[in-house]
Amino acid sequence: MTRLAALAPRSDFPLLAAQPRMHYLDSAATSQKPRAVLDAVRGFYETANANPHRGAYALSAAATDAYHDARATVARFLGAADADCLIFTRGTTESMNLVASSWGRANVHAGDEIVVTALEHHANFVPWQQLAKASGATLRIVELTAQQTIDLDALRDAVTARTKVVAITHVSNAVGAITPADEVVRIVRAQSSAIIVLDGAQAVPHLPVSFDTLGVDFFAFSGHKMLGPMGIGGLIGRRALLEAMPPFQFGGDMIEWVNDFDSTWNVLPHKFEAGTPNAADAVGLAAAVRYLDALDMAQVRAHEIALLELADARLRTMSGVTVYGPPSAQRSGVISFSVEGVHPHDLATIFDQHGVCIRAGHHCAQPLMRRLGVTSTARASFYVYSDASDVDALCHALEAAQTMFATVA
Repeated sequence: MTRLAALAPRSDFPLLAAQPRMHYLDSAATSQKPRAVLDAVRGFYETANANPHRGAYALSAAATDAYHDARATVARFLGAADADCLIFTRGTTESMNLVASSWGRANVHAGDEIVVTALEHHANFVPWQQLAKASGATLRIVELTAQQTIDLDALRDAVTARTKVVAITHVSNAVGAITPADEVVRIVRAQSSAIIVLDGAQAVPHLPVSFDTLGVDFFAFSGHKMLGPMGIGGLIGRRALLEAMPPFQFGGDMIEWVNDFDSTWNVLPHKFEAGTPNAADAVGLAAAVRYLDALDMAQVRAHEIALLELADARLRTMSGVTVYGPPSAQRSGVISFSVEGVHPHDLATIFDQHGVCIRAGHHCAQPLMRRLGVTSTARASFYVYSDASDVDALCHALEAAQTMFATVA
């Protein structure tokens, strides 16, 4: 039988190519970067390094064009026809804080309700928790099914005419559960006029995404999880909402005119991009998008399902191993597990000695960990450069850890 090969060759990724014996299984935390992305960032600094929008000279114009082209490329990839509604941020965390601070503080008041779920990353939980405390609104937490997916019946019960915000993960970073966004939208729209905020940090790297057909109001993502640079990501929002929202930060390009005692704001997207833009990393993100486009996101998804099925089948047959989350077809490239008698942090240390990089901890999802009855889990996450040898290495390292702890006991 043919072994499951990587979708993208390791030779495209300088760090992986330089360490052929390393099995990188922490892509949910951050992905490795293909040479095309590294070249794009370096190329910007070598050939177009100037401040966009600020200079009436050719080099500044080239920087401006590169930055605008990057926005258009990323918007197309994410199915957002109105590219000016894509706001570049540092990533999903900043995007969520932008919506909570700008739209939330202007529109959420005492007596209103904010709905989140027990599946959320802290970045899509704490901003709403703090907004509720500051405004006097009520925070409602939707519970989960036995497979750590969002309980849609509980969501129906939680959403009322008083609901102002429904903030939900598209894909869980901790257990990989994929949320049926279309069903969430139907439930919320039928029962309230709330805005829907979707955390797409783990969705964009793994699934085909189209903002214009999702039906949500805001969608956040991070570049570094989808082969792009760290420090760049974005927020896509509906134009009417973005135009009505007050600015998030002040200074630089977001200003139209400054009088002594008041100011006016620039048009979208500049209104929410205060200061010098991260043009080089935006160019790098566009290169990542082109790389993923060439792979085809449908193939990315199929590749990850095959890896998950292989890993899941092997881990579930191992004594003392508990695997969390739904079946592979309902999960992104994440497999979260615990091993009886071995702390996840000890697992990660032993795995590292075998050349296997995994994550151990609460994965910035402490509400979920409490519901699992654990303080932390071990998490292996696959991506386009992963193959069957990574699954083999994962299982061999796990067996070695169990043997070591059995000997110690």
